[in-house]
Amino acid sequence: MEENQYTPKEIELIVQKHWMKNKTFSVKEDEKKEKFYCLPMMPYPSGKLHMGHVRNYTISDVIARYQRMLGKNVLQPIGWDAFGLPAEETAIKHKISPHKWTRQNISIMKQQLKSLGFSYDWNRELTTCKPEYYRWEQSFFIKLFHKNLVYKKKTIVNWCPVDKTVLANEQSQNSKCWRCGSTVILKKISQWFIKITAYANELLKDLKLLRKWPKEVITMQKNWIGKSKGIKIKCKIHHLDYFLKIYTTRLETIMGVTFFAISVYHPIISSILKKNAIIKKSLENNSKIYNEYQKNDNLIGINTNLLVLHPITKEKLPLWITNYVKHDYATGAIMAVPSNSKIDYSFAKLYNIPIKLIFSTNINHHKQENKILINSYPFNNLTIKKARQTFSNILIDKKIAKKCIYYKIKDWCISRQRYWGAPIPMYTNKKNQILPIPEQKLPVNLPNYIHNKKYTKSLKAYTSWLNTKIYGENVIRESDTFDTFMESSWYYARYTNPNFNKDILDIKSAKYWLPVDRYIGGIEHAVMHLIYFRFYHKLLRDFGYVNSQEPVKQLICQGMVMAESFYVRNSDGNKKWLSPNHLNIIRNKKGDIVSVSQKNVSSNTVYAGKMKMSKSKNNGIEPDYIINQYGADTLRLFLMFAAPINKSLEWNSHSIIGMHRFLKRIWNFVHTINITNHKNTKKIKPYKKNYIYDQLNSTITAVTHDIHKKNSYNTAIAHIMKFFNFIIKLYNKKQVSSHNLLESIKTIIKMLYPFTPHICFILWNRINKKKNCIDVEKWPTPKSYSILNKKSTIIVQINGKKRNIIQVNNNIVKKEVIQLITKDDKNKKYFYNKKIHKIIYIPLKIINFVLLEKKK
Repeated sequence: MEENQYTPKEIELIVQKHWMKNKTFSVKEDEKKEKFYCLPMMPYPSGKLHMGHVRNYTISDVIARYQRMLGKNVLQPIGWDAFGLPAEETAIKHKISPHKWTRQNISIMKQQLKSLGFSYDWNRELTTCKPEYYRWEQSFFIKLFHKNLVYKKKTIVNWCPVDKTVLANEQSQNSKCWRCGSTVILKKISQWFIKITAYANELLKDLKLLRKWPKEVITMQKNWIGKSKGIKIKCKIHHLDYFLKIYTTRLETIMGVTFFAISVYHPIISSILKKNAIIKKSLENNSKIYNEYQKNDNLIGINTNLLVLHPITKEKLPLWITNYVKHDYATGAIMAVPSNSKIDYSFAKLYNIPIKLIFSTNINHHKQENKILINSYPFNNLTIKKARQTFSNILIDKKIAKKCIYYKIKDWCISRQRYWGAPIPMYTNKKNQILPIPEQKLPVNLPNYIHNKKYTKSLKAYTSWLNTKIYGENVIRESDTFDTFMESSWYYARYTNPNFNKDILDIKSAKYWLPVDRYIGGIEHAVMHLIYFRFYHKLLRDFGYVNSQEPVKQLICQGMVMAESFYVRNSDGNKKWLSPNHLNIIRNKKGDIVSVSQKNVSSNTVYAGKMKMSKSKNNGIEPDYIINQYGADTLRLFLMFAAPINKSLEWNSHSIIGMHRFLKRIWNFVHTINITNHKNTKKIKPYKKNYIYDQLNSTITAVTHDIHKKNSYNTAIAHIMKFFNFIIKLYNKKQVSSHNLLESIKTIIKMLYPFTPHICFILWNRINKKKNCIDVEKWPTPKSYSILNKKSTIIVQINGKKRNIIQVNNNIVKKEVIQLITKDDKNKKYFYNKKIHKIIYIPLKIINFVLLEKKK
């Protein structure tokens, strides 16, 4: 390496080898030091890092390096969320085992992480598909089983017909599979559940403890938990010894009920089908009713011909089977009020059901609570609030209703019908009893993978593995594997001592490191991972493993990385997304696209705007390409400078070049100037020296505030750049001393170190006489460079006339200046029998006391 040339690829490799050899970022508990646990969300080993990964991990690393410079004992670990469908599907496609595919991907991504200079404690690396990890998950599951916090039951679940597996409620988004986008169907099968509903109220209540979490995440979790206060009413079915239980939060609308509706999965359906062949045939001919689409344009209904008695008026109203009443919420039955519900109204219009208006539309009653009941004899003219109370009293007095609370969140379905997951550690014996695998037989390992259509996707085909012996008895193992969110719900705690071999956690280590101080990941995890994550922490707490209420103090959700996207239409009308590398793009002076076309191909290419980088849109930028061309430091600096971390970042190749030029300027300056022995031809005036220190101190203060308080890394970098340009300007004018120059450049390198650690490591070695490695340097503070011990002269005026001159230290405050003057014997005569009306103070220059005669 030529010393004067900035060659990122060479210097970064040198520095990375130094870190690995010296295990620079390996840590252990140290009660004498304040701990700081910084954690990026665990990556899924999908093949190669994408730019979203790099942004996430760069944010985490900047925080970790900054906190180390504050003198804290910093833990920043990394690992691999290695089970899951993508690896399994890709392995099937490539005809290799998921184990091998996953190992290959981990090897590639691990090398990429190292090339970016992230300061991980690699001694704590976890891989969730390894038995030494999931063995403790199996053990903890058995503990939950013994505490009746897990159960197995046959129930209706979300089923992905493409991936052939169950989905948790959180994984079915608008009736679509969260992973492949296929339409989810409902299916009744036997599944394992964990009782997250037992913690629903605590999960909701403790959201107030998460003061440093994004408000959007708090709101999303609150809505997903969905606490609802209402009333449950028993409504008699005419000519049947059966009461239909309905739940409502709008009791004031009960006089507007014109029909009742139930889910197709309601318990009464089986008895209806036994007595009514016509309805049975209708259900068979309307199979889509089972999917519960819950959309106005997909409404389906079947009249049961049963009549339900209105609980107050005793009017006989029809009972309908619908696909918009949720089977798994509240009672699975509703009272339908078309005049006050959009979906009830749409259903009523579709099936010609009467609609009864019950609230006044008087202009004076436009506010909801001010409206009054109409068409509701004998309750006309009641306000909404009064109606709600009146109907509640009537129904509760009749003992056919009671107040209750329901939650939208459902117990966590953790069964998956796939091979590539942690086996659920249960078995069934000859008596058909479901029992846990004995602790001494854990872990339950997966059988060796067989690439064959019969074996690829489920453990059910591995009969020799399923049939085993427990205590000498022939038994059948559970064929389902854990939902992969199980592995990612407790890894943060295992990092505190990943090699502990006596239990799921080392309580002593967990107590020292937890909770996590800073957790970084995408907001898309708000109602899946982050809810399970909080729930698992509370389980660990209740079993005595951790002693905090929540797993994370502060959550940072980074924005997406956006890039220009282009497509052409295929002959079938579908979009074919094109890589920018294959296009001729013409821009104006502002950088806006004027025209775009394919190279050597005649086609109508469309610019689709800036969209999230993804393989499907063919608009991703390979991190390796940028690292090879400009260096990891340039990429890191760009990702932190281009946008606030919680906002979307628009990829800009020109800005990448700009970041590289900035680092090159610093490199060249340090290598071409003898900073430690710099000579000026001009004599530097004292006030100029003070001005440089003032600028230095204000820059340190601003950068520290932006990083520490605001998480505003882009503005912190801007302050550093501005100060560097300021120093260069003074240097060119020969207005900076050797001492000022050295202190300024040292400070710039220290402040840049969390962002660009490789170049700062090399530059620090060049200019630092003490030869201390920058990895152990402290974060700069204004006090280190202050000139506060120097003196200033202040002119003392009384009513505008000069009366005295005093010398003071530069760190003196106004209050101390006033006391110094008024208590000085030389000045007492001016204040005798006078009161101070006003004080005009120009710091360290002049002070004027405006005095008035005291009234007798």
